Amino acid sequence: MTTTTTGVTLLHRLHHSRSILSLTLNSAHIFAGSQSGSILVWSLATYSLVSTLRGHSGSVLSLHLCDDLLFSSAGDAIVQVWCPRTFRNRYTIYSTFDVGDVFCMAYEPRGGTAYFGAQNTSVQWIDLKSAAAGGGRSVTGEAHPSKRVHRFFDSKGPGGTCTPRPEGEAGGEGSGEGKTLLEIEPWNIVQYAHFGYVYCMLVLPASQIGLGAGSLLLTGGGDGDIKLWAIDPVTGGISVLRTLAGGDSGVLSLVLKDTLLYAGLTDGEIHIWDLDTCQEVRSVRAHCDDVLTLAVKGECIFSGSATGFARKWNTRFECVNRWRAHEGLVLASAVTERNGRLLYITGGNDDCVGVWDVEPFPVKEGGMEREGEGELLSSLAKLVAFRTVSSDPSCAVECRRGATFLKSLCKRFGATASLLPMEDGRNPVVFARFEGAKKKAEKGKTLLFYGHYDVIPASSEDSGWKTDPFSLTGVDGYLYGRGVSDNKGPCLAALFAAGELLQSGRLESDIVFLIEGEEESGSRGFEDTVRKHRDLIGDVDWILFANSYWLDDDTPCLTYGLRGVIQATITIQSEKPDLHSGVDGSSLNREPTIELITLLSHLTSPTGEILLPDFSTPIRPLSPAEEGMYLPISASLHANPTSLYHGLPQQEITAHLMSKWRYPSLTIHRVDVSGPSNNSTLIPRSASATISLRIVPDQSVSSVTSSLHTHLTSSYPGSNSLSIHISHSAEPWLGDFTNAAFSSLQRAIMHVWGTQPLFIREGGSIPAARFLEEEFGAPAAHLPCGQASDMAHLDNERLRVTNLSGAREVLGRVFGELTAGRSDGGEGTALVNGNEKKALANVQDGV
Repeated sequence: MTTTTTGVTLLHRLHHSRSILSLTLNSAHIFAGSQSGSILVWSLATYSLVSTLRGHSGSVLSLHLCDDLLFSSAGDAIVQVWCPRTFRNRYTIYSTFDVGDVFCMAYEPRGGTAYFGAQNTSVQWIDLKSAAAGGGRSVTGEAHPSKRVHRFFDSKGPGGTCTPRPEGEAGGEGSGEGKTLLEIEPWNIVQYAHFGYVYCMLVLPASQIGLGAGSLLLTGGGDGDIKLWAIDPVTGGISVLRTLAGGDSGVLSLVLKDTLLYAGLTDGEIHIWDLDTCQEVRSVRAHCDDVLTLAVKGECIFSGSATGFARKWNTRFECVNRWRAHEGLVLASAVTERNGRLLYITGGNDDCVGVWDVEPFPVKEGGMEREGEGELLSSLAKLVAFRTVSSDPSCAVECRRGATFLKSLCKRFGATASLLPMEDGRNPVVFARFEGAKKKAEKGKTLLFYGHYDVIPASSEDSGWKTDPFSLTGVDGYLYGRGVSDNKGPCLAALFAAGELLQSGRLESDIVFLIEGEEESGSRGFEDTVRKHRDLIGDVDWILFANSYWLDDDTPCLTYGLRGVIQATITIQSEKPDLHSGVDGSSLNREPTIELITLLSHLTSPTGEILLPDFSTPIRPLSPAEEGMYLPISASLHANPTSLYHGLPQQEITAHLMSKWRYPSLTIHRVDVSGPSNNSTLIPRSASATISLRIVPDQSVSSVTSSLHTHLTSSYPGSNSLSIHISHSAEPWLGDFTNAAFSSLQRAIMHVWGTQPLFIREGGSIPAARFLEEEFGAPAAHLPCGQASDMAHLDNERLRVTNLSGAREVLGRVFGELTAGRSDGGEGTALVNGNEKKALANVQDGV
């Protein structure tokens, strides 16, 4: 969400392969006509591509939405009529005349008449209601533009032969074959309606400008004139009432507000006409080039030009904002109100659609309720902008600002909130309580949601980031920014879900939030802080996390297991200082780096087996029942084209998943030495290696740490000093997937996503998971929110808008169920099938 100028924010960019020439909107969708001949349909809620309508063989020059009909016209001389809800093509309309490009359309809903302005300077119309009811004559399609003699391709060249038409020119998508064909009657046409192309038109009630009953048609042409036409209420025919002569500049765009008509011209001017008196009241030099598009909503008028700039005007026609909307021409625009925000949508010849927040309408009372999808994105943009990098001391102030923002957001929802201080100046924990209506005596269940607001470092300099990592940027249905997926987006989805329940009076018991700022640094001090404030937090019945990802980009998951982690630094240090390899290098000098590398080689066998004593003893053998639970997962990943495992043998997929989920691992992350890194003659006095062990349920941090110390000290015969420092550790976690929290999550996923989730384990670690379960004596459940391609911890981290809103809805339903104590879920319960349940129970048993 990059703010381009005061009061204007770019919410999202939607990309296509060709220019966007036309736009229209309804409450749910953006319809964009492209140079490719396609109409692209994007969701206004999630910016995901919903459908692509193909019915034209030429550029889609105009879109018009009225009376549950979507009209499209194009350079193929065809008008298509679509249902904007089902996206099905209803009618194909064409003229028996050679009209050329159809630049504009309008529809008069009372009479059911559609009007079209064309390149041949004509205005035509068709009684759509009568024709659709069978009142028109039978059409064979022989006069369809794709079947006529083409002036160029069908002209005879040398030798008396015709140039072959391009493949697909005759028939195909633009032909209307298999569709309801409607021909415009030859007499339903006004030839030479303008002495130039008819670029724009609109229909309005005659009463709007004091001309009695009926409707009027307004047209603008390349001759510079605007014409008012009376519409015959019986035939739909038109006759000229007035001509507004504006000069030599062509009229490219028209928009009406009350009785004032705004006309965008080819020379950059906007003429304003009072239709009550048919007088020009003002002429404004609005742009340096053609005014290609105009839009109006409320008290705001918008213009877009061939310079690529857009302007926002007030009713006094004073320019409020000016900004570059496209790297080229602004060819189309539309405006709407959504979630209390005024959105201006633009299309250009840079092959993209821009969605702009151009200042809010007045905020409604209780404006943080469900209408706040825009508020959720706005809050996420603010949170992402805080550089909450816990590993960087220079970001300490930004971390505290991020924590304070979350605290303030919770208070805006009506929660009580505070910052729990950490020792040694570490980042505070955000604590909030959303207090429900039930009293404890009434068996309401208290729920604790855990998350984190800190992130790992990111920089757009000398990296693969395509955007500023600390400026939320929306592109093609995805939100890009550091922390958007891990874990700021899911945290805000949970906060908004809880706030909506509280404000709507549907929260029956308490929801407690603990959002820490040190998770990416090993949750340093988190356990001590929670224990210190145990009385303030109180008892809880359920614990929820939302801090991992699906296995692919399509199938939602529920996580019931995480590996633990032990991070250690192994250092070997000599009593001697750094030495010169030429002067002091000899077989008698035991070099720390060589000894360290030798010692590290004792950690694993040549086949990768971890050689710590008794390391693998606690790991239970694989049972047939547990092996069976991997079958539906590997089958799903094998079949899904978006999966990294697509097409691989299922046995190979299962082996890879097991290696991450049920077996431990050891990684050497780096080796460091003392002295200058660019000195190639140095014998370092010390060498250290950073390693980590991922451990699994049945193993414990204490036993593996002890085994590591024992093995390293017994394997090191050197004369230098050896030290082993454990910098961070976390116990593994294995949840009870059969509990009410998982059942509630499964039902919510079925409702929101329409599919059963996969029950999975994860190779990563969340230090707080096992600790919170043990500290509060409450079971935990884990909802992955992001897709496998979200690039968490990597460049271009992202989160799909659909996943953000889906997580909010899933969590809202689960919060409502669990805090009300409705563990059975009521009607529509969908649990794990019997075989999976039995297999998973065998995994759980004894842990």
